[in-house]
Amino acid sequence: MTTDAALSPPLAWTGDAAFLAELEACLRLRHAPGIGPRTWKRIFDRYDSAAAALGDARSFGPQGLCDDAAAGALARGVSTPAARREMEAAAKKGLVPVPYFHPAYPQRLRELPDPPAALYVVGDVGLLAGPCVAMVGARQCSRYGFAQAFEIASGLAGAGITVVSGLAYGIDRQAHLGGLTGPGRSLAVCGTGLDLVYPDANLDVWRELAANGAVVSEFAPGTPPQAQNFPIRNRIIAGLSLGVMVVEAAARSGSLITARLALEQGREVFALPGPVNLQSFAGCHALLSQGARLVQAAEDIIAALARELAASLGASRPAGPVAPPRPARDLPTAPAEREGLARPNPRPAPEASRPASEASRSDPGASRSDPAAAGLSALETAVLGLLDDGAKAHIDVLGSRLGAAAGSLSHALVLLEMKGLVRKLPGMYYTRDA
Repeated sequence: MTTDAALSPPLAWTGDAAFLAELEACLRLRHAPGIGPRTWKRIFDRYDSAAAALGDARSFGPQGLCDDAAAGALARGVSTPAARREMEAAAKKGLVPVPYFHPAYPQRLRELPDPPAALYVVGDVGLLAGPCVAMVGARQCSRYGFAQAFEIASGLAGAGITVVSGLAYGIDRQAHLGGLTGPGRSLAVCGTGLDLVYPDANLDVWRELAANGAVVSEFAPGTPPQAQNFPIRNRIIAGLSLGVMVVEAAARSGSLITARLALEQGREVFALPGPVNLQSFAGCHALLSQGARLVQAAEDIIAALARELAASLGASRPAGPVAPPRPARDLPTAPAEREGLARPNPRPAPEASRPASEASRSDPGASRSDPAAAGLSALETAVLGLLDDGAKAHIDVLGSRLGAAAGSLSHALVLLEMKGLVRKLPGMYYTRDA
């Protein structure tokens, strides 16, 4: 889903010449022919900034950083027009850029052999530096995996850990929803430009992450969801995280790519055991047989990462936005407004606006079994009333019968999912969760 926007450039793009020069240098490297992530990593290791590196581009050949032809093209500015077009597009979309040498760029990604030259962020940039655990798994998952993904993510977020996933349907969606219930919150890494929402069915979760978590990509605005992008995306999911939890995965699942990348990066790998007769857990069982840590609850991950978490939780996250604050823009609230991009929100959401109450975090079962204990709004209560017979209903039918704006209804349905009271089905249908 495209979210084209005619937004005026944010102050971040006009108020700091050094910042713009640094971002342009990073993007020139990314667009340069014959230069990839491993090459620009070698270059970055030799210099204090990307701008300083490109000012010395003609020496890259003699230094053995890249071949003379690529170095000459960089020095002549061959990739400069492409870099500037990308900067202009990102500025119009209101994206927050984080170049490689910026203090907000996560140190864990700098340790990769093939780090992104720059990131784009919508939401709280500070989550990039905090303690993160990735959760990945099948799009078509079992009810068992579906429920466990939410519960484990809720437990991690309740301990102050940011849950990282890939915004796919199924396990990823549940991981994000569970993460958003706690102070650790959740962060999505996308395989598209941030002006696209993929899959469309997760637009509601994208909005919640933009408002109360973060959405991240290294891809330029307009980059479509091509198959080759997702393994590239997966290295960032693993790289941001202290460990990767595979919740449900078949023997040839893409989630196993993320687990392999995590092992290559020296991260812990965790897996949830499942019923032996479900092929969708064959990948998890293979990981366990190869030495992955068995997980039954969030506490198992927290205990295994105790040393890393102590160090990470003790360090303060970067305060405030990457660049000067920008004019406030409302999140999209109706289908017609999907052409506008949700504004970045670089500050933690106040406790009053958290999606779930403290009571539901301390006892998730309470809100699932007793709607009255979940602190429902009038709209949430009305939605449950329409779903009380156990039938499924399309979001458009719910909106028509309730006379509710699409954005408000979408937000209410996400909150009900997070409270364990409704379940989203394929095709934008909803039903009461058992």
